[in-house]
Amino acid sequence: MFEQTFRNIDDVLWKEAGCATEMDYTEQTSWLLFLKYLDDLEQERALEAELLGKDYTYLLEGGYRWSSWAAPKTADGEIDHDKVLIGDDLIDFVNTALFPYLQGFKQRASSPNTIEYKIGEIFGEIKNKFQSGYSLRDALEYIDELRFGSQEEKHELSHLYEAKIKNMGNAGRNGGEYYTPRSLIRAMVQVVRPQLGETIYDGACGSAGFLCDSYEYLRRGQLTTQHSKICKPVPLRAKRRRAWPM
Repeated sequence: MFEQTFRNIDDVLWKEAGCATEMDYTEQTSWLLFLKYLDDLEQERALEAELLGKDYTYLLEGGYRWSSWAAPKTADGEIDHDKVLIGDDLIDFVNTALFPYLQGFKQRASSPNTIEYKIGEIFGEIKNKFQSGYSLRDALEYIDELRFGSQEEKHELSHLYEAKIKNMGNAGRNGGEYYTPRSLIRAMVQVVRPQLGETIYDGACGSAGFLCDSYEYLRRGQLTTQHSKICKPVPLRAKRRRAWPM
């Protein structure tokens, strides 16, 4: 599902005068994916809070959330074409309202360790290269079809992003990007053997491959530990004494 969506978005970007290289394709796809993923995450957390009878404070104000400007929906879950921004109105909103708002998070953040600071840092380094609001509208609707609910979907997204980084490295001198193959990541995680309670640091964090595989390693270890506690195996010596009494 993700692979075909990425191809569709690349086809849209190919028509954009401001996007000439694989690096441009990856950059523009990335900020769209980030905002969609953030909105899905916040919707999930808001629902969890509601079920617990608690309030949830969104990171983004209402008008700047994906579900408000990128993909407003009708009651039956379809794109509300009476409310969506398109053409010059969409480009104007992204360039003069959305990006300045997101860049301002860096100044409004309480410390560099907060998600707000990181959002401001990210959008302070990139800019929207879509020049046609109609092309951007097409890309938004492709992105909105994606779902990130399962670990399988998240891993598929990570693999595809790694492929894009590899293509950036093959794009020429301006694409000097490198990525670590997933097989090597798994081997390194198994050697390091991260433990619950430790801090896992992935300095480059291109596709978050180290973080994803570390999470899976910890999750499998936790499940194994819980299973062992439930089973409570009899010690080997006790078994031997029972089988071959002295």
